[in-house]
Amino acid sequence: MNNAYKNIYPHMVECAAEAGRVAQGVTAEQLSAPSHCTEWDVRTLVNHWVLYTSHGLEHRALRKQLPDELTGRDFTADPGWGRAYADQLDRAVAAWDDPAVWEGEVDLGMAKMPAADIASMIVKEMAMHGWDVATATGQEFRVSEEAARLVLDVVDTHGDLYRQYDGFADPVDVPEEAPAFERAIAHSGRDPRLAQA
Repeated sequence: MNNAYKNIYPHMVECAAEAGRVAQGVTAEQLSAPSHCTEWDVRTLVNHWVLYTSHGLEHRALRKQLPDELTGRDFTADPGWGRAYADQLDRAVAAWDDPAVWEGEVDLGMAKMPAADIASMIVKEMAMHGWDVATATGQEFRVSEEAARLVLDVVDTHGDLYRQYDGFADPVDVPEEAPAFERAIAHSGRDPRLAQA
């Protein structure tokens, strides 16, 4: 069996379920509230999260590009967007439930990347932006220590690349003995203390 499928897929399932849960806890009133993501309100953050972690995840598995109809859509215009996002996550996760999908590369348009790397990076996006949305809306994003270690590994492996494109800020100091998810949040330039605010 493909090792990436065996090692990453269970965490994809877990993080998708938690992302879907958090999405359904966002109220319509909260969408216009600010988030701690630079210049993004909750609606902008949610639309980015929905697009890339559910539709993007499925399209990467199918080796298809995201159509303009999706990249320009305001998903939150649908009052039931949280449930729709959870359903789309289920479809996306199902598309990766095949060891063969984890083989080879995914064409990103400007470059190609191993499918397993793309999958792990999207799981990181689910968790990091899930934490962003949860923190901005008074919720908590909960993941197992095993899933958190995967997210931390992706953050540390690709941190310089994300910072190059302003996806991450400079790391925030946290104790080395802090839980893995807290370290992942901090290493991506987010302040874990915001979740307690």
